[in-house]
Amino acid sequence: MLNKSVYQKRRADLATWMAQNSIGLVIIEDSENHRDPALRYFSGHPSDGVLGISITGDAILSPWDEALAAQKADVDVMIPFTRFDRSAVQAAAGIAAICQIPPNTRIEISERTPYPTFLKYVEIFNKNDVLCRENGVNQQIKRMRATKDETEIATIRKACALTDEVIETIEKGLAEGKFTTETEVALLIEQAAHSNGCEGTGFGTLAAGASRSFFIHAFPGYTSGEFAGKGLSILDFGLIYDGYTSDVTLTIARGQLDKKQNEMLESVQTAANQALTLYKADIPVCEANRKADSIFQQINRTMPHALGHGVGLEAHEWPSVRSSADLSQVFAPGMVVTLEPGLYDAKLGGCRLENDVLITETGNEVLTNSKIIRI
Repeated sequence: MLNKSVYQKRRADLATWMAQNSIGLVIIEDSENHRDPALRYFSGHPSDGVLGISITGDAILSPWDEALAAQKADVDVMIPFTRFDRSAVQAAAGIAAICQIPPNTRIEISERTPYPTFLKYVEIFNKNDVLCRENGVNQQIKRMRATKDETEIATIRKACALTDEVIETIEKGLAEGKFTTETEVALLIEQAAHSNGCEGTGFGTLAAGASRSFFIHAFPGYTSGEFAGKGLSILDFGLIYDGYTSDVTLTIARGQLDKKQNEMLESVQTAANQALTLYKADIPVCEANRKADSIFQQINRTMPHALGHGVGLEAHEWPSVRSSADLSQVFAPGMVVTLEPGLYDAKLGGCRLENDVLITETGNEVLTNSKIIRI
């Protein structure tokens, strides 16, 4: 479990931003219809609750599951959600009352709040200024979460180490012919996650055999069809450890491949190797994607997705490593970012190689050992 002082420091950092922007109270809601991992980031409570953070850094949590919150949450005050008739808006009002938020104070809620719900906030806070905006508190939280602290990095390292163990098991099993269907390999990952103290998989596992690997994200995620048969197969998965997920993709190449398939594999590996040299502090993220693009252009192919993305409490976080990113978006020490060049062809199949990379003061560290496996 995260050291409790970590949450207090994060809230203090947010409170500094709030003071600079004249925000008296920030409301964070995580519910079935409104998931927001910022609740866990600032309080330690895994899910389902309303969290208020005041300009002084105080935290008031109204959880749906009181027993879970009592075990996991690090907050100043906890009030059962049932006291507010299970209404997030009423819970927010109760939190504001405890914080003694004066009239005319600015209160900010998530930019993803539905308009009807926003109107309820406006009604209940009729003496305050309710903000629901782009480039507000959500953007600040996004930037904060992009740069991981030491505790987060240690947690992600553990998730990645467990992921590598699963990769080794899969590679050995494929060589021995233990896995023949997409379902078998996907269920192995699910079982391995829960057998090793993980909370589960970071997202729906994508196991695509040779007949489906040309999809960027196969739909459905896996079937009873053949996996790792002759040709190119793709396996994309992640494991969640203490809230933080890994995200890797393997390509399995079986049998005698034709020239163009080998060309795809070699280009993806070259793109991964050369783009990695640009995953360094202060280098614009777009440069790495452009490097991969230039390599694929040499074989007249185009990568149909971004080169990578941040990873942490969610499988997809800021920044997005894409060619169109503004030059001001640079890699920074503490970021954990995927590097995942990929090529896809309806006749030849698909190939993607994805690893998780920590940006350091002096360069980078590849945290996972995903690979192109030839059988």
